Amino acid sequence: MTEANALGEYLRARRELVDPADAGLRVLGVRRTPGLRREEVATLAGVSADYYLRLEQGRDRNPSHQVLEALARVFGLDAIATQYLLSLSGARSTIAKRPRREVVPVGIRQLLDALELPAFVESRIFDVLAANRLATALSPNIRLGENRLRSLFLDEAERDLHPDWEHAIGGMVASFRASIGTEVNDARIAQLVGELSLSSEPFRRLWARHDVKALAGGPVRMKHPQVGLLELRREKLSIGDSGGQLLVMYHAEPGSASARSVALLGSLARDVRQAEPETGRNQRPGERASDGILG
Repeated sequence: MTEANALGEYLRARRELVDPADAGLRVLGVRRTPGLRREEVATLAGVSADYYLRLEQGRDRNPSHQVLEALARVFGLDAIATQYLLSLSGARSTIAKRPRREVVPVGIRQLLDALELPAFVESRIFDVLAANRLATALSPNIRLGENRLRSLFLDEAERDLHPDWEHAIGGMVASFRASIGTEVNDARIAQLVGELSLSSEPFRRLWARHDVKALAGGPVRMKHPQVGLLELRREKLSIGDSGGQLLVMYHAEPGSASARSVALLGSLARDVRQAEPETGRNQRPGERASDGILG
């Protein structure tokens, strides 16, 4: 998405994903392009075809909330996606922002050390800012400085951990778009999206859909090379006054085979820790495994 016409690009992407039959239209003959035609969207939303064309082309960037809500209904957007659409309208600053130094609160780092569950902190662009040893034992890519989106798309070992990889990447990209909102002029976001777009066809395809999904937990299946199949739940908890940081935790149903496997993974992680020197290969000298400061 470009800052110059973010609203228009989003409207066009969503229009092309709507099945005319789902919008209550009769389809006669063969259509050359997918989705709804511009004039059909305009009719269903109660605006003129010329006005809707101006919106897509970026020649009108200040539609009313009523118009945007009508378009959201035509596209079948849920509450999260509708709010995202509303956020795209209006003038926004084009001045690039300097990346803010990401610091995980001391209390959260202490909590990571105390938890007997895989847990880590991620930024609003899915950088890992801090992680406990059990999280890194679950996936080597859950460690300070790694980006969860990059790992999921570009690391084959990470892909092998996820039996439901195709489903996982769709939710990840949609959640990423919800997390960054309209701040497409952030240099870190532009660099990450550019890298993934060049390196991953699945990412390009999903990014072009402009799906938006709330940042929420849910069931996760992982196939771990040491303890086998894990059926877990992932929880994402907002950390107050942190600039969008999230505390992410994985847990299994008590008494289940997956819970026993997580406990075994914890034992293996402790054994590795006892065998390591004071500063392991993934730590800076004098830094605990869960410390998180990223500049």
